[in-house]
Amino acid sequence: MKHFTLEEIAVACGGKYVGDEHLKHTAITSVERDSRMIKKGSLFLAIKGERVDGHNYIEKCYDMGAVCAICEKEIKNASKPYILVNSTLEAVKAVGKAYRNKFDIPIIGVSGSVGKTSTKEMLYSVLSQKYKTHKTQGNLNNELGVPLTLLSMPEDAQAAVIEMGISDFGEMTRLSDMVQPTICVLTVIGDCHLENLGDRNGVLKAKTEMFASARSNAEYILNGDDDKLYTITQVKGKKPIFFGFAADNDYHAEDIENNGEGGISCTICFESTRLSVTIPAIGNYMVSNALAAVAVGKLLGLSNDQLIKGVENYKTVGSRANVINTNNLKIIDDCYNANPTSVKASIDTLCNFTGRKVAVLGDMKELGIDEKKLHFDTGEYARLKGIDLIIAVGPLAKELAKGANGIWYKDIESAESALTSLLHKGDVVLVKASHSMEFEKITAFLKQM
Repeated sequence: MKHFTLEEIAVACGGKYVGDEHLKHTAITSVERDSRMIKKGSLFLAIKGERVDGHNYIEKCYDMGAVCAICEKEIKNASKPYILVNSTLEAVKAVGKAYRNKFDIPIIGVSGSVGKTSTKEMLYSVLSQKYKTHKTQGNLNNELGVPLTLLSMPEDAQAAVIEMGISDFGEMTRLSDMVQPTICVLTVIGDCHLENLGDRNGVLKAKTEMFASARSNAEYILNGDDDKLYTITQVKGKKPIFFGFAADNDYHAEDIENNGEGGISCTICFESTRLSVTIPAIGNYMVSNALAAVAVGKLLGLSNDQLIKGVENYKTVGSRANVINTNNLKIIDDCYNANPTSVKASIDTLCNFTGRKVAVLGDMKELGIDEKKLHFDTGEYARLKGIDLIIAVGPLAKELAKGANGIWYKDIESAESALTSLLHKGDVVLVKASHSMEFEKITAFLKQM
């Protein structure tokens, strides 16, 4: 990482440096919250969690090579320096912001109700054709994950793609204050986190908090097919760049052909340019993600050949529209998370496959007072799309089953006991629910059938 001393860190977070004054100028090599990841020169974040208190591991981290710890408690007879703060979480956010300010590179902030991660991965694939690009790893997109992502930027990073996830008002403001994006990308304003945000207008308000701390010359890349985002005509006096399927977007697609596992072929159109690409993924929504990435890539000076290669080198990550072929079934493992918007998109993807189509769908969390109706409507959508069999699992999914005229089970165990008789050889099976439903267990069960 870039040169970042203990003195700079203490100043950044307003903490009290305790230890040998001569060591203030020591530069750290990494920032770690997990004692098992400590290496020589690390800064350890002592965080008190629900099950584990990081303060109990400080001396162990010193022994493993850590040069300092940020902590909320005084350490008696500490063998190495520490920085005393009121809140380690608040401190790491301030430290992350200070480290971000050492970089004068394009930093793309990505958010939206659906497609954050797949768009982030597409952006990474495209920008990596020209720049050494840093990206968010795993699910590190919250108020702890974002500063850790920033603090893991290597000193030679030439661009960064930072995923930003929220569930309440104010969170995006705090994330954006750290990231200070030079390009803001918003994918979709959907029905998610309504428990806190109320409705889609609330989601729009919360997501667009990203703009407040964007750099003064920032660009704004928005989904023009989204009825909420399309209403944004100016941000800080600048017209957004719109992408989407509709031909009036600045970046749109034509000749879209979904070939199932063979990917999606289309022509990406902008200005007077037409790029023929094949996206190695399932789901037409991936075309929209590719359009966003091409728009960013074009802003950052990539050639047409680099744009094409970047789109075609995209790789799916985790349990996100991942196709698994077994001897008996084709499984669409999309169980990482779910809300009505993303479930409907996954149902559309399922429709692109040949064979008997089965959807195993579970509870969608944090939908607020309309949660029952939203589950019912999602089930109805699946029925109207002609899904052959809809299996709903979980208390809230009972309403989904009603809308779908499907079969309902109260829990995963009950559903698994019936799946063997319900499914046929050759079925295409979509598995999707909110992450807390642990539907990866269903995917694992199906893989053994």
